[in-house]
Amino acid sequence: MRVQLQGRRVRGWIVDIDVRPEPGVTLKPLAKVTGLGPDGSVIDLARWAAHRWAGRTVHLLRTASPERAVNHLPPDRRTGGAGLGPAGFERESVGPGLSLLRRPPSADPLSVIAGLVHRGPVIVVAPTKRQVRSVAEAARAVGLSVATVPGEWAQACAGADVVVGTRVAVWATVPDLGAVVVLDEHDEALQQEQAPTWHARDVAIERARLADAPCVLMSPVPSLAALARTDPVVLSRTDERSGWPIVDLIDRRREPPGRLGLFSERLVPHLRRPGRVLCVLNRTGRSRLLACAACGELARCEACAAAVAEVEAGRLDCRRCGQSRPRLCAACGSQTLKNLRLGVGRAREELAALVREPVGELTGATEVTPTDRIVIGTEAVLHQYDAATVVAFLDVDQELVAPRYRAGEQALGLIARAARLLGGKAEGGRLVLQTRLPGHEVLQAVLHADPGRIVAAERARRELLGFPPATALAAVAGAGAPAFVDTLELGASSQLLGPSDGSYLVRSPDPVVLADCLATGVRPAQRVRVHVDPSRL
Repeated sequence: MRVQLQGRRVRGWIVDIDVRPEPGVTLKPLAKVTGLGPDGSVIDLARWAAHRWAGRTVHLLRTASPERAVNHLPPDRRTGGAGLGPAGFERESVGPGLSLLRRPPSADPLSVIAGLVHRGPVIVVAPTKRQVRSVAEAARAVGLSVATVPGEWAQACAGADVVVGTRVAVWATVPDLGAVVVLDEHDEALQQEQAPTWHARDVAIERARLADAPCVLMSPVPSLAALARTDPVVLSRTDERSGWPIVDLIDRRREPPGRLGLFSERLVPHLRRPGRVLCVLNRTGRSRLLACAACGELARCEACAAAVAEVEAGRLDCRRCGQSRPRLCAACGSQTLKNLRLGVGRAREELAALVREPVGELTGATEVTPTDRIVIGTEAVLHQYDAATVVAFLDVDQELVAPRYRAGEQALGLIARAARLLGGKAEGGRLVLQTRLPGHEVLQAVLHADPGRIVAAERARRELLGFPPATALAAVAGAGAPAFVDTLELGASSQLLGPSDGSYLVRSPDPVVLADCLATGVRPAQRVRVHVDPSRL
């Protein structure tokens, strides 16, 4: 609806009826009823999430609302699973509550989704639009009615067997909810980037609880956050191994001096295999670290002393302060610089010379997906193709030793995404990992198709350092951050850390205590951003 306030029509939602105004408050008449919006169960969920992630309910109601005005609903298209094809699907034997299914990357989620439809409409949350399309097409192919949100919000509200979408699908208005399924619950794309930084996994768990419906989390590599809530249901070792591709671990520690470039001898035969070959290198530009060939000095910024990178040929740019200069040594003036850490741009040139054929380059900024047989790029290459014969991580150690507390989990999730493009062992695809850390628990977990191998080591580190899920964290930044944290009532169990670069961390023993603590803060006039559950610390 809209109401006239201060000379303009303001959008709003009717969230309660028969409410008496506070003394001295004069009610305004409604200027217009725009259309249908979220129902009472979603409104209650939005209120809970606003408290949980220290935000405003209005932001969540906006997410839960249709993109365009909906004044009437189409017919209910639910079949209850009666439209399933001749093969049919066994009913899932999960009851109300939380289930965590660890399934290999090549596993098809349709059997789980179709096995829950007899309970009522199933909300399916997927990290990417590509997965949404795949689930929708597969469900329609077996005779289930499907509504994709947010575009088909009205049909989801009217009734469909499967309501599928990216993270916003968890807010869809669905009558008689039967179950909620979250695919790849470990994926960072399930968390909202803008405040409030809600996570679809946690919202799904709460929504299913309020509806007394099953919540099924699926992942080839379950996160520690999910494992802290329940134990995983796993397949037999034979079935799980067959769902992962063949893995070639290239140990580069014993390579002779002078052969420490990106492309090892053992990698070359894989690059020449027929079919699509994808090479992953999470470094944009031409070079991320340079040294002078004459005097040996690292190429650094004259203004702030940070390392400079060659993003474009012939120019050095500082990522810290934005300064630029020609490609020369600031110490001796030499124009001959050595690449110590290649970026994708330079690596593509070397790879093309090595395989003697055109090589495509793909990053997050690439507008047209390359059609070349071999493509090199950042992790964006794993999102733009449906299948591959070989996926090679040229420097997987960069992911393993990244200065982030979730680096191990994130690296495992990235490798699992690559494994999905290759299929199971029977498909013959090759996952190639170049490393100098072959004994790392993440690589051993992939090599043995056993993601559980990282859990003990990762959990112990988190507990020792006080990171989630052992604790709950919120990052507070912005001009008003000092004033905001000064008003927090921390109590005996919460801590305030910082400031560091103008940001603060609030640490509590669990999300409930953290939410209550953040709710005591008084928002100042200056901008404040509260990021609950930050994943990139």
